[in-house]
Amino acid sequence: MSTITAAARAEFTKIISMRSIWIAASVILALHVLVQATNLRLNSDAVAAITPNGRIELFEGDPQPAHRALVDFLVTSSFQMGLFLPALAAMITGQEFRGRQLGQSVLAVPRRSRLIVAKTIAATGFLALVSAVIAAISAAFLYTATRNWDPGLVTSADAWRGQAKFLAFVVLTGLVSVALTLLARSTLLGIVITVALIALTMTQLLSALAPVLDSLLPLSAGRNLLLNPAENDLSAGPGQALLVLIVWPVVTMTAAGIALTRRDAR
Repeated sequence: MSTITAAARAEFTKIISMRSIWIAASVILALHVLVQATNLRLNSDAVAAITPNGRIELFEGDPQPAHRALVDFLVTSSFQMGLFLPALAAMITGQEFRGRQLGQSVLAVPRRSRLIVAKTIAATGFLALVSAVIAAISAAFLYTATRNWDPGLVTSADAWRGQAKFLAFVVLTGLVSVALTLLARSTLLGIVITVALIALTMTQLLSALAPVLDSLLPLSAGRNLLLNPAENDLSAGPGQALLVLIVWPVVTMTAAGIALTRRDAR
């Protein structure tokens, strides 16, 4: 266990030492701040116009119960930025194939199963950190909009539950991207494959032809886990969605571990 802990600490240190990773993460966070700042005035006006019976129009002509609508908006705001994090995860892993860093990692941790576990722990930690910052930014802007109506909304049980689901989604889908990049041995291929999986859901082609298969894709599972079924056309329930999100990284990381064991480290 101490060996894995030391290896995970080394892998995490390697991640946070990469300038390109911090630049990419900063761009994602800056974009999130920009989007939230753009929506702040609209959200503040919508909150100020909440009806006496507690209904809000975040979108014109679509009145909804205020508490539920605002919590849904909070989670959706984080979820939208979470779509960029699998690409960040691919960048984290792809650095290993530059300058033969993977070979150095294998020399430091000869048992490759331990190396895979260490990489999983390190990537989980970094992705959780970035996603927590995204969630905090979402909460801060929504608090600014709602503090005069319900200052406790962003710390309510529903909000915590939604943000926790968001963190789980980011970490699990990010680990899939890590595994795919390890299998492809290329940052570019890892990102391309990740984007292709996202595109299958975003274009809704698969959902129209085979909704059952669509529900098995990571992004579709994320939608099914995070979004409100009363307001969105979802393909499965949250229980199945969480199972799908867990199975994807387990299978892909296992495959990456087997591939790393059988192939030369380069």
